[in-house]
Amino acid sequence: MGTKLKIEEVKPFDIARRLKNDENLNIIDVREDNEVETGKIPGAKHIPLGEILTRTDELDKDKEYIMVCRSGNRSGLASDWLTDKGFKVKNMAGGMSEWDSDLE
Repeated sequence: MGTKLKIEEVKPFDIARRLKNDENLNIIDVREDNEVETGKIPGAKHIPLGEILTRTDELDKDKEYIMVCRSGNRSGLASDWLTDKGFKVKNMAGGMSEWDSDLE
């Protein structure tokens, strides 16, 4: 049995602070289309969870990605999958339900 890598988590507050400091973050929102229509983190790339593994060609293994969903569960799943494929990812704990900053 392989050991499961622990996915590092980041807080919505920290992401908002880093964006306000003009940090260039690679955020991927894995929510469904209808959820993203209610607003997403500015600059976030939308790739629904069901498409994440078929769209890895859009990602760069040299970059770090922050995965986002509504509550943190689906983005956690996406984080596991992408980590298994060799990507560097963090999961935004609490998801958009705890996001308290700008939306686009």
